[in-house]
Amino acid sequence: MSTRFADKSVLVTGGGSGIGRGIALAFAREGARVAVAGRGAGPLAETVALIEAAGGKAVALTGDVTNSADAARLVRETVERFGGLDVAVNNAGVFGAAGPVAEIDEDEFRRVVEINVTGTLLAMKHQIGHMRAHGGGAIVNVSSNLGVHRRLEGVGAYAVSKAAVTALTRAAARDHIGEGVRINTVSPGPVDTPMSSRPGESDADKSDRMKSEVPVGRSGAIAEIAAAVLYLASPEAGYTVGADLVLDGGVTA
Repeated sequence: MSTRFADKSVLVTGGGSGIGRGIALAFAREGARVAVAGRGAGPLAETVALIEAAGGKAVALTGDVTNSADAARLVRETVERFGGLDVAVNNAGVFGAAGPVAEIDEDEFRRVVEINVTGTLLAMKHQIGHMRAHGGGAIVNVSSNLGVHRRLEGVGAYAVSKAAVTALTRAAARDHIGEGVRINTVSPGPVDTPMSSRPGESDADKSDRMKSEVPVGRSGAIAEIAAAVLYLASPEAGYTVGADLVLDGGVTA
């Protein structure tokens, strides 16, 4: 157990699996008290159990960040449980159905934007509201290299939503740094999670594809994404404001 985030309270949305779970575990290993938020109670409980088994402190909070009242409650319950909110990581998101732009289902497009963009906005709104009234804090939003940095066929809804997250982060960073709230983004490329696998693709097939598509020859590890998030949330990144840290093995270099 490190102590870099000792006595700090951290809220991680989308913390029931994948990158969000890895981020929550990483903060706990470095001494933070972690509120793990999401819509599914079961996966959140699993993340909390992993943290507690390693000697950390965590609580599971169910909620939907596309609902403003829920987003506010997640902040309030984190503060009530742990005495404050020092860091927030907004990781909740969906990939959505694939398909060319002319064939995007309108309801599906709205769903992807609602979760990825509006969810990030509402989460930040309430996190910032608390932080600026209590001495500041750090927020890290999880975007993607798809959108601002990279385009692929058939993922228009997701790319639009993640480009918006990046732009929203930069706008919020400028708006609120004067109030002591420091906001940045990480934009991962393919990572070792189901979201980066194609339908029906085996692990071996995915590994072969990564060797040809990614300059470093592999997918990113969840731990590598988590390490970048912890850096941006740490005092060492105190001069880093509105950054978009791309972690994609050289795909967009």
